[in-house]
Amino acid sequence: MKVHGRCWKFGDNIPTDQIVRVDRALGTMEEMAKHVLENYNPDFAREVKPGDILVAGKHFGQSSGRAVAPKAIKATGVSIVIVEYAARLFYRNAFEVGLPLLECPGICGGVDDGDILSADIETGVVVNETKGIRFQAKPAAPFLMEMLKAGGLIEMAPRLADKE
Repeated sequence: MKVHGRCWKFGDNIPTDQIVRVDRALGTMEEMAKHVLENYNPDFAREVKPGDILVAGKHFGQSSGRAVAPKAIKATGVSIVIVEYAARLFYRNAFEVGLPLLECPGICGGVDDGDILSADIETGVVVNETKGIRFQAKPAAPFLMEMLKAGGLIEMAPRLADKE
């Protein structure tokens, strides 16, 4: 599974309540997607394109375990989230909704908004094609990769039931 897209860079300590503010977490997923990360970059939700890549620092998705946050990011068309470190609940929720996520130490120091990035989700190799910098992220566990390939946990559930 490989992705390629424009980088949108965010900082450290972004809680799920700011990925989609509580007062914006109403209505359809398409409506929520219009407000993703609006307090950090008001242009993001308006200008993000399918396939773009969201990069952030440490503790991304911290505080509550609201699964609406990764769902709303996915609804923007972002192809992958690459962070220095994700909160554990956000990490798992991302895979459960079919949103690829890599933890990649040092990524924030080597990318800027607008850089073109490529990532191989299975190997964890991330390349900043604009700057010619290569990073090695921690690849996802095989079970999580299987979940991603299925499209998320709900889509994977029938396969799990068949194995019993």
